[in-house]
Amino acid sequence: MDASVVNRSPGVVAPGLLTRERIVARAGFNRWLVPPAALAIHLCIGMSYGLSVFWLPLSRALSVGQATPAACPDMGLATALVTTTCDWRVSDLVLVFSIGIVMLGLSAALFGGWLERAGPRKAGLVAALAWGGGFLIGSLGVYLHQLWLVWLGMGLIGGIGLGLGYISPVSTLVKWFPDRRGMATGMAIMGFGGGAMIGSPLADLLITHFKGPGQAGVWQTLAIMGAGYLVVMLCGAFGYRVPPEGWQPEGWTSPAARNRMITSGHVHLSNAHRTPQFWLLWAMLCLNVSAGIGVLALASPMLQEIFGGALIGRPEVGFGQLDAGQKAQVAAIAAGFVGLLSLFNILGRFFWATLSDRIGRKVTYATFFALGCVLYGAAPWAAGIGSKALFVLFFCVILSMYGGGFATIPAYLADVFGTRFVGAIHGRLLTAWSTAGVVGPLVVTAIRQAQVDAGVQGAALYSRTLLILAGFLALGFVANLLVRPLAERWFMTPADIGSGTSAASTAPSGAFGIGRGGLTPVALLAWAAVGLPILWGVWITLAKALILFR
Repeated sequence: MDASVVNRSPGVVAPGLLTRERIVARAGFNRWLVPPAALAIHLCIGMSYGLSVFWLPLSRALSVGQATPAACPDMGLATALVTTTCDWRVSDLVLVFSIGIVMLGLSAALFGGWLERAGPRKAGLVAALAWGGGFLIGSLGVYLHQLWLVWLGMGLIGGIGLGLGYISPVSTLVKWFPDRRGMATGMAIMGFGGGAMIGSPLADLLITHFKGPGQAGVWQTLAIMGAGYLVVMLCGAFGYRVPPEGWQPEGWTSPAARNRMITSGHVHLSNAHRTPQFWLLWAMLCLNVSAGIGVLALASPMLQEIFGGALIGRPEVGFGQLDAGQKAQVAAIAAGFVGLLSLFNILGRFFWATLSDRIGRKVTYATFFALGCVLYGAAPWAAGIGSKALFVLFFCVILSMYGGGFATIPAYLADVFGTRFVGAIHGRLLTAWSTAGVVGPLVVTAIRQAQVDAGVQGAALYSRTLLILAGFLALGFVANLLVRPLAERWFMTPADIGSGTSAASTAPSGAFGIGRGGLTPVALLAWAAVGLPILWGVWITLAKALILFR
């Protein structure tokens, strides 16, 4: 049956360009064109992880090229927001990231239901305008030296783009790939981890190009990147298609009958958060992210302070005894370590999410928490015996599971709650990420500072921190064990489904000639458009990481 027969009736007015009805796929559509569209959006918004590349140049924006900064030591935050004569402090600029992550969770939670009704194209369009437009507003703020504009554009408005851009492909990909839910969401969310891998070196190149006498080169960089992100994300949004009601891959049968953890029903958005399963999954994501983001927050100083002179062939010299030149060498090596962690964070998103299609989501998360506990506990031992290789290996695996947790949770939600409202439910669950973005760094930095104040140095400086993070994962392991299939009373009845969407209860099931085709020439072109920038980013990251092993 042709999809147009399923989705159109005679005399119905053609839907608008942005409506969900307009993007229902027709016979002959290749489902492998959807993941590149999702990747295009996630590669752009993933630059949120790379915003730190702007902070140091912006902290000398008024005094670039001068011997001393235009510092105002007694400047309060209210003054910093509007001053045109004082350089900004890095601590004030970093709040842009915090605002963005908080807005990600809030916007994803608030607008998730609207996204399910409006469709991914309209949501992707709004995300593009907010994220790309946020950079343009931030560029204006830098040009005028008005910090409040930077906060508004790149933090508040950009954060809304983050939230909508992050969840816009989830429901779509899960419905297009019911046979490979983990792999599909892993591909898209891998792009979010890879955004900074591409954007950070690109921003660095642009800043270097535009930098000159009296010019930090940042406002021009933000303007170009904002315009570029706007175009790329619009291409992704207009590349979205949704399957017709009742569509399923040819020859596929639901695994629900074989696996009790995978439902064939659907839970309404208004009921999902009333179930204990939702809050158990919320806790699991929050604990996994708190532990991983805590490591990311301290990765560079941790490697430097634990290994000190051993990183440059002087194991007898502690970090505190290094001179300025040696500390610069050690910092460069630590930067390579951070780059390597970022790469494993990205690769883990695809690897673990794809593996979860085979071993199940519950077993995958159990692996994250159990193996993570072991590795966090073993890291102080590796540091104690002076094994840089083991220490780096342990944290590369840890960060792969941190990324894997992000990529696997949408498929876990689809297994437990069904696919009809999975995008909106995922949006609400992302408040766990916003919480972890505050809790993780706060906990690890507080513990580290307490150790520093107590005079602890070297490997012992981080031992307590790592053991506490292992405790986070142990709690996550227990929460995962408690996740059970939902009781029948939580699922929508056929009448509920029919009243919620047009023709939902009467649409026949089948493939409708849709979804066939693999890497056709058109699909190859779409994948190349997103794949080549990823390969460039991987190359740059590996080149920087090699300094660890010289």
